[in-house]
Amino acid sequence: MTTEAFEIIDLSAMGEDFVRNPYPVYAELRKRGPVHRVLLTDGIPAWLVVGYDEVRATLGDDRLSKRLENASENANLGFEPLGSHMLNTDQPDHTRLRKLVVRAFTPRRVAALEPRVQQLTDELLDAMVADGARGADLVDALAFPLPMSVICELLGVPYADREEFRTWSNFVVGPAPYPEKMEAMEEVRTYLDRLIVKKRAESGESGESGEGGEDLLSGLIRTIDEDGDRLSHDELLATAWLLLVAGHETTVNLISNGVLALLRHPDQLADLRADFSLLDNAVEEMLRYNGPVETSTFRFTTEPMEIGGTLIPGGGEVVLATIADADTDSDRFTEPERFDIRRDARGHLAFGHGIHYCLGAPLARLEARVAIRSLLERCPDLALDAHPAALAWREGMLIRGPYRLPVSF
Repeated sequence: MTTEAFEIIDLSAMGEDFVRNPYPVYAELRKRGPVHRVLLTDGIPAWLVVGYDEVRATLGDDRLSKRLENASENANLGFEPLGSHMLNTDQPDHTRLRKLVVRAFTPRRVAALEPRVQQLTDELLDAMVADGARGADLVDALAFPLPMSVICELLGVPYADREEFRTWSNFVVGPAPYPEKMEAMEEVRTYLDRLIVKKRAESGESGESGEGGEDLLSGLIRTIDEDGDRLSHDELLATAWLLLVAGHETTVNLISNGVLALLRHPDQLADLRADFSLLDNAVEEMLRYNGPVETSTFRFTTEPMEIGGTLIPGGGEVVLATIADADTDSDRFTEPERFDIRRDARGHLAFGHGIHYCLGAPLARLEARVAIRSLLERCPDLALDAHPAALAWREGMLIRGPYRLPVSF
């Protein structure tokens, strides 16, 4: 078990090349060992875990806490959360919160959304190719508005407010300065406070009469489980924010990264066009090959613990599992650098592992399948309209995807 002093690797000093393509850096670190002391791109010191087996074990290790109050002062996280939600709580609170939300994301309920997802996709593609257009930014035209529209409708958030949520989300999950993060969080809190009060009134929860909406947020306000438990106002607010962010960020970048992979591998694109029965498997390979989540959210040590032969101190040290590296580990996937829509990509960690496995994974998969098939059918001459090296990628180490994806058709 290793306990000696670690060299601190400054990932923030690696510049645009690391943002554009972090995989070679992670692969080199993996050759040296599974755990490394790093300075993240936002300046936070952390223990970075690489390698499939170690990352999977870390994601499922209940000795690591997700509660921000368990973080050490050195973590310098930069902002306070809106409240308790599934992603920043441990057992038993996590189970309680997830149980009250999970019924909205069952496979049956998600499958019932497919006609509406298809309708929204068709409308967006109609607008994209209207008036003889020969090109577009696929992020703005399809990859962002589709999942944002779906999650706004599902939660009962006015679609007209989607751009505000996009801005807030970029500030909160990206490497924005502390004052901007705080300002965004306060704006989110004010907006959701008002929305919840409005929906309580519509649901008759405030002493007023009301029929209540059929949307998820109204349902969460009314939901009482068999033990008489229900979400508090702060829990509703935090859960709504989590679902809005997680409900679109993953899918935006799944669609963008997936289409980019197809356009950069014309043989695979041709195979998919020729046989759309490969689509489900192709989406899994997109998730593995260049998934939308580069690293996990932070976990904190509650006691000294060993990971991959390295002893990590207790006291709230930040531990970060590198999902992008796990899914390109040659010990787990043969020729991981090769994009192959026929590959058996099962077991990838793009949606996490353990109790915090992504609740919205079935919805993300559905939206990606509908969006990508419809796009390829509608645009038979689809091509990348920029050199891959010229694409600007999102900063930070949580969400991975290009800001823009210019395409011609």
